[in-house]
Amino acid sequence: MREYLDCAVLSTTCSKSWVEPWLDSCSGSRLQLQLLDTHDIHSPESVVALATSSMRLRRFDACLIPVHEQNLAWARTALSAAHGVLHTPVLALARKLKAAALNDLCALGLADFIRDPACSEELRTRIERLLDGRRQHAAYSLERPIIGESTGQYRGTPLLARQEAICATILDRSGLELDAFAAASASQCATSKESFRAAKSKVIERFERAYITAALGRHSGNIAMAARAAQKHRRAFWALMRKHEIDATPFRGETVPNRTRDG
Repeated sequence: MREYLDCAVLSTTCSKSWVEPWLDSCSGSRLQLQLLDTHDIHSPESVVALATSSMRLRRFDACLIPVHEQNLAWARTALSAAHGVLHTPVLALARKLKAAALNDLCALGLADFIRDPACSEELRTRIERLLDGRRQHAAYSLERPIIGESTGQYRGTPLLARQEAICATILDRSGLELDAFAAASASQCATSKESFRAAKSKVIERFERAYITAALGRHSGNIAMAARAAQKHRRAFWALMRKHEIDATPFRGETVPNRTRDG
């Protein structure tokens, strides 16, 4: 269990008067609440606030939206617009809402809710349970058999093949999926005769190679831009490229990034 969890708060102007005092009262708790934005529900752009914030929300464990009668319609539309886009679970801080309204929000993608007046520790517990459930689901998805496209029969997919699939799209993966990838890789290594140090080195090497390759692909082989996006010094990024014998040339002028193959 992590000592601190980070939760973004996406609020509206009509809920500002009761949300901000509550946020102030939660300061110093083990749940770090950060007001990300406050939107005017009458603005046309506000209904896509959740969807357009999807990348910013990835650094948080959860997103909380205060919902009451005045912004209920906005919450419905925002959740609907964000369907299939968000990787961060969304919870509602519900104020004087009936069960039918809450059921409607859950059907639109709301992960859970907590009623006002809210307890930050209860909210933290709900977020922890959501994250645990998503980790278990991601780990299960890595190891379960999948259905063959042509035969319709179940066939086992080697863990290595699933690792390759994750490496190919590593920049688009959520933290939960990477947690599951690391757990499955570690579990596989633990059953082998490899030492802890050798197994750890192998997992780190695969991550580094996949990340550097994906970063170069996303930035068309521009090393400076890839290093900046990775928040690494250009020399350190270049050192990793040399370590894994990755050449930036093949990525320049290509629309679809290539992947280096493991030797």
